[in-house]
Amino acid sequence: MVIALGIWTVIPASTLAQTPLNPEIQIGLIQRFGEEDNDELVLTPLSGDTLTVNFETGGEPQTLTTQELTLEVGSAPLAQPILQEWVVLSSHRSFESAEESANQWQAKGIATEVAQPSSWQVWAKREDYNTPLLRRLLLESLHEAGHTNTFIDSRVLTEAPQAAFIANGYRYNRHVFRITSANRRVQIAENSGAKKLFGGDFKLQPNAYGTYTLVNQVPIELYLRGVVPHEIGPSAPQTAVEAQAVLARTYALRNLRRFVIDNYELCADTQCQVYRGLSGTVPRADRAIATTQGQVLTYDGELIDALYSSTTGGITARFSDVWNGPDRPYLQPVLDSLAVTWDLAARPLSDENHFRAFINQQGRFNEDDWPTFRWQRSGTLEEITAGVKEYLTNRQNPMASLTRVTGLTVTERAKAGRVQTLLVNTDIGDFELHKNEVVSALLPPRSQFFYLEPLYEDSADPEDPQETTANTAPTAPDNAAPSPTTQPAAPVLKGYTFVGGGFGHGVGMSQTGSYRLGESGWPYQRILQFYYPNTQLLPLSNDIVFWTDPEPPAETVETEPSATAEPAFSLP
Repeated sequence: MVIALGIWTVIPASTLAQTPLNPEIQIGLIQRFGEEDNDELVLTPLSGDTLTVNFETGGEPQTLTTQELTLEVGSAPLAQPILQEWVVLSSHRSFESAEESANQWQAKGIATEVAQPSSWQVWAKREDYNTPLLRRLLLESLHEAGHTNTFIDSRVLTEAPQAAFIANGYRYNRHVFRITSANRRVQIAENSGAKKLFGGDFKLQPNAYGTYTLVNQVPIELYLRGVVPHEIGPSAPQTAVEAQAVLARTYALRNLRRFVIDNYELCADTQCQVYRGLSGTVPRADRAIATTQGQVLTYDGELIDALYSSTTGGITARFSDVWNGPDRPYLQPVLDSLAVTWDLAARPLSDENHFRAFINQQGRFNEDDWPTFRWQRSGTLEEITAGVKEYLTNRQNPMASLTRVTGLTVTERAKAGRVQTLLVNTDIGDFELHKNEVVSALLPPRSQFFYLEPLYEDSADPEDPQETTANTAPTAPDNAAPSPTTQPAAPVLKGYTFVGGGFGHGVGMSQTGSYRLGESGWPYQRILQFYYPNTQLLPLSNDIVFWTDPEPPAETVETEPSATAEPAFSLP
């Protein structure tokens, strides 16, 4: 499957994306509008302009103009309660792992949707499993097959959300409406906050979670003005900002499939790219966007997965070190230094001793003057337990009933050092955390690039009057039996210090590393080649594929059909 802009169409993989030079993309600017009872948006045009609102009344299109538009969401009682539920097949920290999980479920014959009610989730497709009976038959089949972490998210609704806009003294209750202005510039104040300026057009529409989303349709070059300065920082060297502009453009166009379930394409936070509109534009970033206009990074005729992070800790990671799914040939470990040499083949960081030797190197890396290059963060067992319980509870994992984490052990590392598997010992049994879920479940580490140092406390209480030593014990009578020698108490584990490096996933370009390369006079083309070897920098054209669905092979799933319902699995 290939992504085409604006409209999601399944077309043969051999068909190439048709892309204008400055395509418009759809950003979920405010994704959960109406989640709080007092949510309010006030939209105003720039001086001399007006807002135009397009909506329908009784199926007929209507238009009005106004100088101010207030958006609210209320609740309307339902005539009868409604059951709202879906089958959650898996939960994830990132879209990347959720998408791979969805592919694996589809290979088993279960149609899926990727959703983001809070964390990323994979749902059994609601259209296919559209009755309580079908959903419970599916869940029963999954549990019998050993997929015990699947569950049904269920709630009974007695009222429904109702969006409204207020214009020219009148209130209009509508679920969907569009907002435009002549110069495509709109100021938005959220919940009585300061006005922020955005370019493009807007649409309020329902989402899959019972609230609304304000979608911003904006040309990508204009979108980048609200992204680049907030991702790389306003003081970055000019060529580092230019490299960031190319990556932000490439990343956005490759990732337009993220919110198919909600009928828009990207979000405005760190789950996509930070986007803050036109209020915080920076001349340096604007120059970088103009210098690289329309340029994207490609591999074999397709946009690359243009991942980047704040700080790598000295070496970048493979895609599969962090997420599930196939590796990208251009996302391989890169030593983030122009001065340090380290033979990864001879001294792989999967070896604990090699990893500790690497992480204890402090200087001559591209990032070594940043505070997140190396760090130490500690957590007590109580703090670690609280984080793990919250993580498991949010996923309705049966292990959430634990009362205490009793130990942590890194049992597997990637060749480039990042933790792949961490064993968690608890009072009710053990379980494993994998890849970037380690950072989701544990509060102290900033990245997967760490080792553990246990923290102990002496179990002996010096104030305990029952405990004595050889120097203070009373003298025994000559005929008394010898007393046993007091053994020192074993140390008691109280927590761990996480000794690590880097901030973020560590895949692709290090933003802080690019500062050093830019300061060293490297042009943006060379910076991109350093972090993404064997890629090609090209202008947007009709010959570039945005994204190709790997489409995993289907597996045969045997199920026992019900006499009164369809099979629990939808077979291909």
